[in-house]
Amino acid sequence: MANPGIPGQSEPVSRREFIASTGSGLAALAATACTPAQQDCIEAGVAGASAATPQAAPTAPFDTFRDWIAALESNGLLMRFDRVDQDAFHTTGLFFRATDRFGMLEAPAMLFEEVLIDGKWVKGPVIANHQGHWNTDALLWGLEPVPGDHYATYRRAKAHLSAMLERNGGEYPQIAPVEISRDRALCKEVVITGDEIDINRFAFLKTNPADAGRYVNTGSVFMHDPEMGPNFGTYRCQIKGPRKLGMNSTPNHQGYKMFMAAKARGEKTVPVSVVVGQDPVVWLISSSPVVNRRKGVPIDELAVAGGMRGKPIETVKSETNHIMVPAHAEMVIEGEVPLDGPLEREGPFGEMFGYLGPANPANLWMNITTITHRQDPWIMNAYTGMQRGMVSAPMDCILESSLRRRVPNLINISFGQDVFGVLFMSIDKTGPGQGLKSGSTIANMLPFAKVVVVVDKDINVLDRTAVVFAMGSRWQPDPATAIITDARG
Repeated sequence: MANPGIPGQSEPVSRREFIASTGSGLAALAATACTPAQQDCIEAGVAGASAATPQAAPTAPFDTFRDWIAALESNGLLMRFDRVDQDAFHTTGLFFRATDRFGMLEAPAMLFEEVLIDGKWVKGPVIANHQGHWNTDALLWGLEPVPGDHYATYRRAKAHLSAMLERNGGEYPQIAPVEISRDRALCKEVVITGDEIDINRFAFLKTNPADAGRYVNTGSVFMHDPEMGPNFGTYRCQIKGPRKLGMNSTPNHQGYKMFMAAKARGEKTVPVSVVVGQDPVVWLISSSPVVNRRKGVPIDELAVAGGMRGKPIETVKSETNHIMVPAHAEMVIEGEVPLDGPLEREGPFGEMFGYLGPANPANLWMNITTITHRQDPWIMNAYTGMQRGMVSAPMDCILESSLRRRVPNLINISFGQDVFGVLFMSIDKTGPGQGLKSGSTIANMLPFAKVVVVVDKDINVLDRTAVVFAMGSRWQPDPATAIITDARG
């Protein structure tokens, strides 16, 4: 990751050089665990590393983040580590090693019990890559993975979700959340207010050497607007002090639109509740565009989460505002975002393309007013640009459902987080020119589709080798290529 403009770090930070320099403890990945697909083990090399032992665990729907992690462990998809030195960025190096060894879609989840931060051992655990493996797309809905066949597993998950969409007119169903009493809400086990608040006490990481600092980078920011209704989205939050977080909501986010609408109404502050350690369905909705927000029609995304999992989300009111939050999250960070105060510098930060994103010179921020959490809260960390952030079958299915109205002969799409910005699609081609027409339609609709590759229906778009084979053996750049100079991507 290049790091322009950072004092004391004028040279680029190379991923390969970083892995090589993260200490002898990373000469081999510190675990003896295997992925189900490869049954291929890695040597132990860090104190306390151990393989996860398959065991009985909760099944879908998962009410808590811990239930989900237990399910991963029972399916052999979790690696545990006792103590890891994050001052030397060893959790980052370990995860680089895992993706190098297994690939982004077969790397296991990782659990670090304690991490060294600023010279102090901080109790976690910190969890990485909790929806990265192919099999999580099936496990999330209570479906059995197909042994030894990730493509079949993914297709099984897509069939389940496509049927759900078909039954509900092309949208995911809704079941309204239910409010429970405060004494039943796990997120209220500990309440911190006033001078006792110190977000630095918790195991939030500085993930990359060139990042601006430690981040709450997996928080769902819950808000409410009188016209737009409720909303939550994943916006990274740089830790700026014991009671202060950056709020990196950008103009394309619904949250930013809510901030600006409040400012236009003359409001001075906006209350927010940042939820950390969400159940897995709330997480995927927070992090991917699976909810259809029609202009002017508010929608409760927690109701969509309930509908997708077939069971309502239990909610509880925040301590210092009226925002309803998932009752069984690991942590809720409540606060206010000032709208009339000076904006602040945020970043740089390692981004989804695997490069360092530039600093934002004028960014919103929030004052923390209360923190509530479970006893010994579990912290999820995103290794952005290294991992698949969330299960992708729900987004693929909602995109396919929408795109078929414009491309009726569409068979499948694959928008892989391992090749972000590239979309693969297969069509049932019946005449000349259909590939270019279909690809151009998609490119003009989807801003993230910078490169669109269209193949015949017999090519598995999930298989990168098969797609490249088709490009090499069946495609002629002229005349079967179009460059759109003014497309959204």
